[in-house]
Amino acid sequence: MTDRAGVAFPRRIYPLDPRKLSQEQLAVVFAMTSRQPQPFDQTAQRVSTEKAADFHERWVVGYGHASVAEHAVLHMAVENISRLACDALEDNRLAAYTEKSTRYQVLEPGYYYLPPELEAQPDLQASFKVTCDRLFATYLQLVEGCKAHLQRVRPRREGERDTAYDLRLRREAVDSCRFILPAATLTNVGVTMNARSLEHAITKLLSSDLQEEREVGQLLKEEGRKTAPTLIKYANESPYLVGGRGRLAQLSDTAESPFLEPTSEVRLIDADPQAEQRIVAALLYRHSHRSYAQVWEQVQGMSASQRDAVLDAALAGLGPFDAPPRELELASVTLELVMDYGAYREFKRHRMQTYLPQPLTVVHGAAVPTLLQEAGLATLFQEGTTPAEAAFHRLAEFNPRVAQYVVTHAHRRRVLARMDLRECFHLFKLRTGPQAHFSIREVMEKALALCQAQYPALFRYFQRRDR
Repeated sequence: MTDRAGVAFPRRIYPLDPRKLSQEQLAVVFAMTSRQPQPFDQTAQRVSTEKAADFHERWVVGYGHASVAEHAVLHMAVENISRLACDALEDNRLAAYTEKSTRYQVLEPGYYYLPPELEAQPDLQASFKVTCDRLFATYLQLVEGCKAHLQRVRPRREGERDTAYDLRLRREAVDSCRFILPAATLTNVGVTMNARSLEHAITKLLSSDLQEEREVGQLLKEEGRKTAPTLIKYANESPYLVGGRGRLAQLSDTAESPFLEPTSEVRLIDADPQAEQRIVAALLYRHSHRSYAQVWEQVQGMSASQRDAVLDAALAGLGPFDAPPRELELASVTLELVMDYGAYREFKRHRMQTYLPQPLTVVHGAAVPTLLQEAGLATLFQEGTTPAEAAFHRLAEFNPRVAQYVVTHAHRRRVLARMDLRECFHLFKLRTGPQAHFSIREVMEKALALCQAQYPALFRYFQRRDR
């Protein structure tokens, strides 16, 4: 033993240099601390690439210690995949993604993916190309029309240079015009995730019913093995995922019920009627030595004012950029939302929630951005979406999954989402703020209103962001 100064066992905090150690070596160094007493840096001096691979074969494969792979972090640059495939790639919680934005740049004609499933269907392939080419042509027409409109209604700011003024108008125009683009539109995405998560992501992609996603999964595996050859060695197609998808498809009712009522854009499907009591009990439990049953009994005997006092002690002063305490995770809501595909691609970035999107479709109609209506371009916009809807139905008869590529970002889809109230606070703060995109903001405002009405005692502490 030693005193707090740590003479015999001094405290040390230091990085292990990824320039000197491979990702597999780093993972082994951290993992070996559970079985060896030496400091990390001494262990690092002993670990070679061969020893790292041997360790992973024995402990990860042989003994199932997959958590070792979480210490290896990979950064993958993924370029020119469709938005549809990008959705599948980004459907993993424990990862970071930065995607090419369509809010700040004008995309060139032909910047879309052509599904190889159509190679044996020349008529459908031709229809697909005509549809996407028309959507991109309409997109460029809309950009020019919007810019001309904005020049009339957005005066130049004092001292604003020509290039800055043009860029400002172009960004505002593109932000609305991009809704006409199809899910086949290409994108680039930077991915950072640990090897364990990457192996899971690759397995899901290799098990997809779209050729593009399987090819992306195979390339990720090949390139990932250059960095972590052992850790993602066993990522393969999953018979379980493939079989389960097929069985469910046979059991599901594939008839599409269109979205008709504006009031049904957001529905509160399920809400915990004892949410307030559960959160109060959790707040008290953390600072107690009693069992949960005893704390719960105490809360059940409290008056509303007494419970309010507990909530006030915990949540008063919660600012717009503060995270509420973890105790709010003990109560959840389930929402059904109908939003355009562009808004959905913002919504799915909140991966701590559980979200279950239905397949992309055109049956729920397309949202027309307000700016396009104000610019007198709504008819041109609809002249682009209507042929895309016809193409979708033709393609769906051949392959419903391939048909999703021609769905535009303006078309609506249904999503079921379950989230705890802590995540609700985070989601609503970010997506109702002034920086939130207008399409998702409208949906989130309705979701927020439903939650505020359901839990007024809790949501009175909700603070909007002003920036």
